[in-house]
Amino acid sequence: MQTLEKVILVDDCDREIGTGEKHEVHRQGSLHRAFSVIIWDDADRMLLQQRSSGKYHSGGLWTNACCGHPRPGEACDAAARRRLQQEMGFVCPLDGLGTIRYRAELDHDMIEHEIVHVFHGVHDGAIVPNPDEAQAYRWAAVEDVQADALEAPERYTAWFRKYLKAEWPVRRAVPENSG
Repeated sequence: MQTLEKVILVDDCDREIGTGEKHEVHRQGSLHRAFSVIIWDDADRMLLQQRSSGKYHSGGLWTNACCGHPRPGEACDAAARRRLQQEMGFVCPLDGLGTIRYRAELDHDMIEHEIVHVFHGVHDGAIVPNPDEAQAYRWAAVEDVQADALEAPERYTAWFRKYLKAEWPVRRAVPENSG
């Protein structure tokens, strides 16, 4: 028997107000909590994944390294580490960049209406994507991705296009204590 996945419903200030079944929340467009992970390598390239064509929305589109929803009672940073391992097959230290709120109508009559906690990390090791989550991956300079997303936005997820316009994910953050 399949268990229905729950997501955390939130108010405008990201305070938890309840839970809902993931697909129903996306059909109704209810505001909920999410996370996204942006990964850089030492060459200052961003890791992109192409979502599996079998995903319930945005299948086959390019996006950031991974994203998802924390489970009820799960911290966003723990959820981000869990999903990075599940989707892309690796773990690395992650730091928070902040939050972004957006609403977008998607394919399959789905609506993303999220307050997203965005994390970033640096990874130069092996990547072993889960084919149920990502059908491909690539490293790319953010300027190239931004230019391509302007030319062919239909290749990218709605949320990733918003991230590319935001100031903070565009450059790999350098730790304050570095040389």
